[in-house]
Amino acid sequence: MAKVLIVDDSSLMRAVLKNFVEKEGHDIIEAGDGGEAIEKYKSENPDMVFMDILMPKGLDGISAVREIKKVNPNAKIVMRSEEHTSELQSH
Repeated sequence: MAKVLIVDDSSLMRAVLKNFVEKEGHDIIEAGDGGEAIEKYKSENPDMVFMDILMPKGLDGISAVREIKKVNPNAKIVMRSEEHTSELQSH
């Protein structure tokens, strides 16, 4: 059983990912922004991280990954993002 850190500013998205990962029998740690993710990574030492790239409040996912990689260059991190239709239409 692995310890997995799920980082997303959307509590709904964290819940969806948590549901999938827990069904596989893994322990879940959650963080709502990049700064919290770094703190949780340091204190919990997870086996894997699912990191949202775009988080408007606090530290973004790319910056958080850079900091986590300083702590552990071998950290296993899956970066993901979600873009809403309204955001796509404004580009």
